[in-house]
Amino acid sequence: MKNSKITRREFIGGVTAAGLLAKPGFGSSEPPSKINRYALVSRHNPVMRKLDPLSPLSVGNGEFAFTCDVTGLQTFPEEYANAMPLCTMSQWGWHTKPLPEHLKGKELKLTEYETNGRKVGYMTTKTGQEELFYWLRENPHRLHLGRIGFRLLKANGIVAAASDITDIEQKLNLWSGTIHSNFKFEGKIVTVRTSAHPTLDLLAVSVESQLVADGKLSIHFAFPYGSQTMQAADWNSPDRHQSRIATQTENRACIRRNLDNDEYFVDVNWNGSAKFAIEKPHQFLLSATGTNKIDFVTHFTYAFSNKPRPAAAAAIAASESHWKNFWTNGAAVDFTGSKDKRAPELERRVVLSQYVTAIQCSGSLPPQETGLTTNSWYGKYHLEMHWWHAAQFALWNRFPLLDRSLDWYNDVLPSAKERAQQQGYTGARWAKMTDGTGRDSPSPVGTLLIWQQPHPIFYAELAYLNRPTKAMLTRFQNIVEESAEWMADYAHYDKAKDRYVLGPPAIPAQENHPARETWNPTYELEYWRYGLKTAQKWRERLGMPRRPEWDTVINKLSKLPVVDGVYMAHENCPQTFTERNKDHPSMLAALGILTGEMVDHETMRRTLKKVIKEWSWPETWGWDYPMIAMTAARLGEGAIAIDALMINTPKNRYSANGHNYQRPNLPLYLPGNGGLLYAIAMMAAGWKDAPKGNAPGFPKDGSWTVRSEGFDEKILRSI
Repeated sequence: MKNSKITRREFIGGVTAAGLLAKPGFGSSEPPSKINRYALVSRHNPVMRKLDPLSPLSVGNGEFAFTCDVTGLQTFPEEYANAMPLCTMSQWGWHTKPLPEHLKGKELKLTEYETNGRKVGYMTTKTGQEELFYWLRENPHRLHLGRIGFRLLKANGIVAAASDITDIEQKLNLWSGTIHSNFKFEGKIVTVRTSAHPTLDLLAVSVESQLVADGKLSIHFAFPYGSQTMQAADWNSPDRHQSRIATQTENRACIRRNLDNDEYFVDVNWNGSAKFAIEKPHQFLLSATGTNKIDFVTHFTYAFSNKPRPAAAAAIAASESHWKNFWTNGAAVDFTGSKDKRAPELERRVVLSQYVTAIQCSGSLPPQETGLTTNSWYGKYHLEMHWWHAAQFALWNRFPLLDRSLDWYNDVLPSAKERAQQQGYTGARWAKMTDGTGRDSPSPVGTLLIWQQPHPIFYAELAYLNRPTKAMLTRFQNIVEESAEWMADYAHYDKAKDRYVLGPPAIPAQENHPARETWNPTYELEYWRYGLKTAQKWRERLGMPRRPEWDTVINKLSKLPVVDGVYMAHENCPQTFTERNKDHPSMLAALGILTGEMVDHETMRRTLKKVIKEWSWPETWGWDYPMIAMTAARLGEGAIAIDALMINTPKNRYSANGHNYQRPNLPLYLPGNGGLLYAIAMMAAGWKDAPKGNAPGFPKDGSWTVRSEGFDEKILRSI
């Protein structure tokens, strides 16, 4: 159950260190007036008055999250199952189905790709080995740790359905991180408060209703077998797992869970007189009589512990303190007074994106694209997306929330070095789709991606800019060195043209290009230059000599490919710009995400405008819009930046709960939220060589009033 090398790191979610206190954004002609943060945050509290299957609310802390329906618990999961499933998830909560006996000892056959005169094998082919291919992709998968809902009994003794509750009034109080749920059942009011403890995988719930005393309301616990599906749960295999009461006292019951070789514990603690009993296999009831209130906490852990758990009131109070600190510190942006009618919606997205990325993307592991809400790609995380989830924390003066996941790269560095060695390279090659082990997952596309490779160097630089100390340099030295070593070795010297070439094989960030026919992708070329230059700078800071072979690659790296006056996805891209104008317009990232040292601004401006005119927007993704906005901002095209952020297209929808919807099996997409926050930080507070004045990335026609404070100016001045 405890995924390999995953350790629980200290939670620093409050971000209360003196160095993280709010301060004006740099570049302003005058310091902005102090933002009323409570008013800013509170006006965007999500309020639900009916069941919305795409907008369940969540509480969490980066390591653990609980998603509930309009009752404040997971009472009616069937209503959400095919929209946004109600799950309970943690960073350590994984399940592995046993490898079938006939597959034991077998290895996946690699597909060989011609690579500059030699063959390199990749896990790209499933034909003839489908069962092993998919087992490796699907295992381990993240697990729904358990359903906690109300058992509501009607007067006739029948269990209530969703249609039986009325007068719904549910609000997520962002300032306190608490969900307040009120509803009526058979004319009687039920009041619920739901919170997650800030440092424990612990759910705290307080329930008040006459129905408790009447014996019509109890708490129902149910546990599934593991599944690689979006629901992360298999409710139809009761014989494949065990749920047993390990210990029980007057106010506590500990359930021991076993699924194949995985194990975890669920500790339920309650106040007052109540009864905890087995209802049937894998299902338990907590009920009380003679009182109209039940307060309880449920602690999920991979190891048994007898340590006292905080009571519900204490856990809720801890949540309130934590979230007040979160919103009081770090950065803030207020669009009050803007004439553009899109301003309130953009502000809502910005506020809610801070909340959902804090609870979903700030843990000790890189997050999966749906965080701790539900499964996407079996719960595994995509390392090229880690940047989009979490790099924004550093800009918003909440660097500790990014920092929690960075030591994982040191943990899995041996795996990355082994991958490089197997392919005949030096250094370390980072996986694309992985779990806590750092192993790559088979994929026709993913194993050939390269743009995740410089990411750890970027994170290390963010860490150093945040805290420029010898200790920080030492901590990330191996990550920077080994990442750059592979990058330099991967670049192939083209003697005829006296230049270094990236690929083939390579699949760029715009993934709809064949690996064997792709070389010198625009964004990746610029990122290679950044990564190797930063690695050299890192060596100099440590008093080490520059690597001359790296300088050779830097100085002779291929130029960015241009056709008809615009940048192409890669050098061998079809000459017609519109032939593959879908997926990510990644050529724009060379100036936007990056400072674009090799970029000609007018060529990029033409590229930007051609993308805006000709791209197939329904076939883009949630992080594409902030990526375009960053490019537009650096080019002084503030109006285009706003248009990109607010473009009306299916994958730029933000639900009532703040999540970026993409498609039915991807009802939330956190890279969109994180990318939005990164773009807004730049647009509001500046970037390297940004024009002077407030909000340099916004339109200058008087349509936007932007007040910002608290951004990390050291970092923004360097990116």
